[in-house]
Amino acid sequence: MNVPELALALYEMLKAGGFTTGGMNFDAKIRRQSIDPDDLLQAHVGSIDACARALLTAAKMIEDGRLKAEVEKRYAKWDEPKNQAMLNGKESLSDIAARVMKDGIEPQPRSGRQEYLESLVNTYF
Repeated sequence: MNVPELALALYEMLKAGGFTTGGMNFDAKIRRQSIDPDDLLQAHVGSIDACARALLTAAKMIEDGRLKAEVEKRYAKWDEPKNQAMLNGKESLSDIAARVMKDGIEPQPRSGRQEYLESLVNTYF
């Protein structure tokens, strides 16, 4: 039960419209030395509680908008018409290569800001 991991998965699902035709396949199994019937009950309670906490967190992330803003900032150039043409298959690889040569495009690595984004996600808990 990893609430941050579940929250990110539910964040993506909610952004895509949520559960419109289905739901989650929920199951909990006892493991290791958990052999009492209460262990199975506790596994279900703990798991559904983690899902509920993750759903509330995902909703906060959407309402807050900070994560979305960071992602949009990171990929903003893909909204430019010439880059949309690449994404939509309207340019061939040779067309793209010719543009790179003509315009002297030399992309430089840029930080993905992974540590910052992980810290941002952790602020929701």
